[in-house]
Amino acid sequence: MAEKHIIHMDQDSFFVSVEVRKDSKLAGLPVIIGGISDRGVVASCSYEARKFGVHSAMSSRMAKMLCPHAIFIKGNMDAYSEASQEITEILRSRVPLIEKASIDEHYIDMTGMDRFHGTLQYAHELRQTVIRETGLPISFGLSVNKTVSKMATNECKPNGELDVMQNEVQPFLNPLSIRKIPGLGEKTFMKLSDMGIKKILTLSQIHPDQMVSLLGKNGLSLLQKSKGIDQSEVIPYQEQKSIGTQCTFKADTIDVETINNLITSMVMDLGFELRQKQKIAACITVTLRYSNFEDVTKQATISYTSMDAVLICKAKELFKQLYQKRMLIRLVGVRLSNLVNGFEQIDLYENSQEQYNLCQAMDKIRQRFGGKAITMASVLDLKI
Repeated sequence: MAEKHIIHMDQDSFFVSVEVRKDSKLAGLPVIIGGISDRGVVASCSYEARKFGVHSAMSSRMAKMLCPHAIFIKGNMDAYSEASQEITEILRSRVPLIEKASIDEHYIDMTGMDRFHGTLQYAHELRQTVIRETGLPISFGLSVNKTVSKMATNECKPNGELDVMQNEVQPFLNPLSIRKIPGLGEKTFMKLSDMGIKKILTLSQIHPDQMVSLLGKNGLSLLQKSKGIDQSEVIPYQEQKSIGTQCTFKADTIDVETINNLITSMVMDLGFELRQKQKIAACITVTLRYSNFEDVTKQATISYTSMDAVLICKAKELFKQLYQKRMLIRLVGVRLSNLVNGFEQIDLYENSQEQYNLCQAMDKIRQRFGGKAITMASVLDLKI
């Protein structure tokens, strides 16, 4: 089997970089993107701010205490989404196989192409192309699988390149903290650290049976990663990667209020599914089927989100634009597409902290008592 050549490309402090592109005076300064009020949360920060201990998901109040001279910016998810699409299109047009892993990172499979291109040189030229055409910094790691290439990127950021060949994989991994392994959560880190397992070298020497007894099946996966083994494939990027739902009325209707309530209910279900899968969407589509079986569809590009309030508002807006014939409606459908891995970026929207907290609270109830355990009052009496 031919040795794989996997490139992981990751934007450096992506949201901040987009803001610096817009205003060059911010370059080299401690910049924090997110909530400006004390109740806000840091969505992203520059490397200059990180030197003071600031990090994403930290409260804005704590960030101000650590770095009182930082420049706080509310943020613009529209601009970040557009920049993300811009980068994706540049990469996709120049490589054979690409996976968009999140809003600011991509995996590229160049296996077999090394006979035509030196993969390291091609990755370097590709990185330079992105920097030149977008004005945004980017780093990459090149190795034999997704796990090691991602870890290589993390080690060479910001503005770096790192090639880890097969015979270099274990020497590269061994001295690193287990915290550097992708997918290793805080609870697992604490559990292993309490046992004295702090370096990847130590973890790689644990017996598989002991890992299973400690962490179940996830223990084996973690052990494999510590040995530089990862069989996961680069999944081709697809525009129409989506989730959706539709509902056919028992009797055709023209009741606009009922239809809007149904759309609310459908979008809330889809939003919950997105968040459970740790996905965010960049496109929403609404479909109507009239009583004469004519289908009409309208879609809109949106900023990457999984927040109910944003999705519901846009879905209702599309329905209003669609419903022009005043005929009886037989079916309503909603679809969310252009999905990527990611979490909602808190406080980039007006009142988003309250919306985010509401979504989290409702999600916890659904996880415990079932998907229909809680909903909005407007859809309680929905009869379809």
